[in-house]
Amino acid sequence: MASRRLPPLPQYQKDGVTRRLCASAHLDEDFARHVHREFTADRMTAVGLPLGVNLLALVRHATAAVRRFDTRDRRLARLSAGALGAVVVALYGLAGGSSTVVGAGCAGLLAALGTAWWLVHAEESAARDAAFAVFRSGTKPEELATPVAGEVEDRLRELRRANVVPYTAAAERTNPFVGSGTKIKESVWQPIDISRPAADPAGGKLTITPFDAVDLHTYIAREMENIAGLEGLRAQNRLYVLGTHVRLIGGDLLPDPLGRPRARISPKLVQSGLVQPGAGARTYLSLERIGEGGRIIVSMHLRARLQHPSLSWEVAAYAIPPVGGRHYRVDTLPIDGFERWWSLVRYASGRFWPALRGAAGRGRRRTAEQNRRRRELEKWRKDIGKRHAVYDHGAVSSLREWVSSWDGVGHSERTDSQDFLHRLQQGVLIATEKFLKDHHVDTGSFDQAQQVINAQTYNFSGDVTGPSNFGNNGQIAYGPGQQPAGAPAGP
Repeated sequence: MASRRLPPLPQYQKDGVTRRLCASAHLDEDFARHVHREFTADRMTAVGLPLGVNLLALVRHATAAVRRFDTRDRRLARLSAGALGAVVVALYGLAGGSSTVVGAGCAGLLAALGTAWWLVHAEESAARDAAFAVFRSGTKPEELATPVAGEVEDRLRELRRANVVPYTAAAERTNPFVGSGTKIKESVWQPIDISRPAADPAGGKLTITPFDAVDLHTYIAREMENIAGLEGLRAQNRLYVLGTHVRLIGGDLLPDPLGRPRARISPKLVQSGLVQPGAGARTYLSLERIGEGGRIIVSMHLRARLQHPSLSWEVAAYAIPPVGGRHYRVDTLPIDGFERWWSLVRYASGRFWPALRGAAGRGRRRTAEQNRRRRELEKWRKDIGKRHAVYDHGAVSSLREWVSSWDGVGHSERTDSQDFLHRLQQGVLIATEKFLKDHHVDTGSFDQAQQVINAQTYNFSGDVTGPSNFGNNGQIAYGPGQQPAGAPAGP
């Protein structure tokens, strides 16, 4: 096609979501601690797919933020003890009628309060500087924070190329594609007769070239980006395993029965889930398209049901909306000048007393929670080792789904998502037809099935989390009060 020389318009950053979440980790303590605990703490369950987020960068920034928060709280805890001691001294002097002792106690209390104010001010100032640096800088986000433990980073890098996803048993009835977002469509396309050979142009019939589901999936994965016209489309065969069946797959998936499952396994096992699916283990071709700036993610999970003499496709489409409003604080903060100074003064003045008063209690609660989780893991590991208890290693969700909110979906995201899904559906049909023709299969039955399949549409209009958002034209319909399966509740 001919290209025109036109002036450029502003574009979303391709890693915009990652930068926003890294900045949010510095400004939102609860979020930073959640990320740090989710990806660095000892656990036996799998974590969800990254889905457009650079988890390595995010975990580095969250860990740096948590260290800064912990340092602040330790200092505030010591100051709170000093402030309490100063109050005792002042009361003692008051009871004894010694103005010198009362003055010393009051001076100590004021010093403790002033120091607490400055600690809160300094921590918030450092947090904003770090947030602005990662959000506005051209430097790669992962280069702006200190690396974490090597084994943690190795797991996060492996997760980028995950070819297996253990999912929690609770999701089996509704959404085995945990972390993929809200279900938009789920269906099994009309079967196609693949037993009839195509006509030979020279006369007679051609001989069908044998193929299996692995061949078909491989062809679709290789050709889809060009056929669908979706640059950057990710195609990956993944084995989805029921969390309680992880141990049955073997050491390739669960090297340590008392540890966490791996994110990558032998490709042969993935192929087995296509040709001969196991109990609670099936392989799907996951097609993922990330919208502009990562604001919305659309995925389609396909499985070829190849049982002679017919072929049908199992299809499930999901969408993850933009990041929720709590992660937009970095957009509202003043960058420099008097406004920044005054904003920090107001912040410290309003937060230093609650921070000082509750520092010791927060530390105790965090320690108690860590001990509780450790005891729970120890109990499970003991039950697994001695009583052969069955543990659910499956992931519950993904971080990208957890931080999303349908309130942020605009017209552009809705129309882009519809376009993505239509292109994916049409691409699968075109690729399937080309594959069958290449293998000398008569496509007459396919042409009939295609008319029915193309009548199915995707609708993103309205509030997706509300009732009855989808029509009956080949779409999922929800009754009053029901939610789309897997709709995120938000942080």
